[in-house]
Amino acid sequence: MCALVLTAGVIPDDETPTLVYLTVCTRDRKPWLANDAAHMLLRQVWLTADRWRVGLYVLMPDHVHLFAWPGLEARSFDRWVTYWKARFTTAFGNPACRWQKYSFHHRIRSGESCEAKWRYILENPVRAGLIERVEGWPYQGEIFKMQFWW
Repeated sequence: MCALVLTAGVIPDDETPTLVYLTVCTRDRKPWLANDAAHMLLRQVWLTADRWRVGLYVLMPDHVHLFAWPGLEARSFDRWVTYWKARFTTAFGNPACRWQKYSFHHRIRSGESCEAKWRYILENPVRAGLIERVEGWPYQGEIFKMQFWW
């Protein structure tokens, strides 16, 4: 089962694999995120914000879901999220396109939980009625190939 973590953060440890499921929403849930420019820029920012690694992700019009795990020099998860949101916002250059201040995340603690969240991410555009088949959504991908620990 996933534990909900709000502002306490995620602390990597040697005892449990550290895999995090993250959701970040746009401010006021405005639908500006699912487009080619935002998609390309987010991929670039995630590649350079390497304290945590982004695996599978999906951009929806008003939010993003992704998996992340510690990079070589992992730091605070919450600071990492704040960092890439700020880098994206500055580079995107549209003052109307802002993020909600907070995000929410779950630390994945089992293979079953990981698989359920994996399916949830991939099927999100279908459930929202944006496409009929998972393969048809252009605003999804995987930056780093996820390792399975279970």
